[in-house]
Amino acid sequence: MDEGRGEQIKGEGEELKGKAKESWGKLTGSESTQAEGKAEELKGKARKKIGEARENLEDESDREQGY
Repeated sequence: MDEGRGEQIKGEGEELKGKAKESWGKLTGSESTQAEGKAEELKGKARKKIGEARENLEDESDREQGY
């Protein structure tokens, strides 16, 4: 698996985990859990973007090398 795609998958997992944590915080009335969940969700989104950029660089490198 390409490193970029792997980062995207990890980011998706973090994003989903963060959304779940944020929802749990809302259900339980815990503002700190909501905030932690939102932060984790944003971290996951950033990781996905980094993975997308890395994948684009890998694709470009492959094209330049003739793969």
